[in-house]
Amino acid sequence: MKYIGPHVSAAGGVHNAPANANALGATGFALFTKNQRQWKAKPLEPGIIDAFHKNMELGGYDARTVLAHNSYLINIGHPEKENRNKSIDALIDETQRCATLGIALLNIHPGSGLGTASANDCLSVIAESVNIVLDKTNGVTIVLETTAGQGGYVGSRFEELACIISQVEDKSRIGVCIDTCHIFAAGYDIRDAKSYDETMREFGRVVGFEYIRGLHLNDSKGALGKHADRHESLGKGQLGMETFRLIMKDKRFEGIPCILETPDESVWLDEIKMLKNLL
Repeated sequence: MKYIGPHVSAAGGVHNAPANANALGATGFALFTKNQRQWKAKPLEPGIIDAFHKNMELGGYDARTVLAHNSYLINIGHPEKENRNKSIDALIDETQRCATLGIALLNIHPGSGLGTASANDCLSVIAESVNIVLDKTNGVTIVLETTAGQGGYVGSRFEELACIISQVEDKSRIGVCIDTCHIFAAGYDIRDAKSYDETMREFGRVVGFEYIRGLHLNDSKGALGKHADRHESLGKGQLGMETFRLIMKDKRFEGIPCILETPDESVWLDEIKMLKNLL
């Protein structure tokens, strides 16, 4: 089974996220466990935690169905130690928040050397940072999201993800989330059966499907290989619906959250239904 749903709002408290997902008929969802534009947040209150667990149960969700997303401020590949340590501390906090809520997966953007560090050095710094986070936390898997390759961010090539994973000590707590818009923007074609099979075969060879922990399902406003991180509603961009039909039929993506990050919330209900029908 694939767990399908959008990145829902947690406004008013994280306990609202499962209820918001359930209202859309989602079988999985993503959320921020804190304000994504702030470094710090007050600790989760016991009442909020209890309400979150209750709403998870009411919606039929569990640890397999939720893919939390970390703050946009975090850059564990930062070339300056002080700023990198600030990001590491923030990621530790977010990982602990996930553990408190019973969320097993935390999606992160790998990081950027900001133009002052080589890609290889940045990849090693990211792996070192992940090792620190995993050593100081328990039970939560760090999930590296594929990037479009914009702004100096690494992780747009499968080889870069494999390089990070090779240096992570606890392989049981590291994974990958494929973002369809991002890999297309990075130059991986997935618009028809032939190109899709070639790209996924390459992913399996370089990274390995044993590391797949989530999907971000987004069409792309930008063209193939243009490194434009511009999401579009399903079927309305450069990818088209065939991409998502192929993914929904692909047994290698069973048992993971398949998350919509499409820009038009008014059609999320329809997009969820479309994806379910493609199953």
